[in-house]
Amino acid sequence: MNWPYIHIVINHFPIILTIVGSAVLALALIVRRRGLWLYAVATLTLAGASVYPVYFAGDKAADAVRTTWYIVRSSVEEHDASANYALVSGLLMGAVSAYAWWRMLRREVVGLPPVWLRVVITAGVLAVGRAFLFPCPAGLRCHRALLCRVAGAAAVVPAAAADADQLGCRRAVLSRLRMVR
Repeated sequence: MNWPYIHIVINHFPIILTIVGSAVLALALIVRRRGLWLYAVATLTLAGASVYPVYFAGDKAADAVRTTWYIVRSSVEEHDASANYALVSGLLMGAVSAYAWWRMLRREVVGLPPVWLRVVITAGVLAVGRAFLFPCPAGLRCHRALLCRVAGAAAVVPAAAADADQLGCRRAVLSRLRMVR
């Protein structure tokens, strides 16, 4: 399996679901409509459930790219540390949201969740926001380089081009293609 490709493809699901769920949660806090609350906690539950597959694929991808010339080892380690925080906070947010979803469907079929649960959900979203909305810069470098590899561009760039991380993979590939012509 191509774990770097799988990680790049699925890593956007928890991020986008958290952004959408957070926006609807903010609206639900203001408007106080039950339907908005149900949508928000359902979306945040799905975001929490999708964190572990991304973490698993990322862990396998890290093993696959540790010895790759265009990936700096410290970038992989920094990205892994950020992923650990995202995993824990994402799973906790998903569990709290799942509980709120269950509670709204089974116990309180008419009203909104209690105030303490609203506070806990909002705190969970803020904790996850730190991991998803402000990721480590190493993750951006790793993903950009992996995208170049997945696209087949890394085969064009020789192993001697160690400056690909500073220049950015795309620029290094384009400059190498100009030299080949």
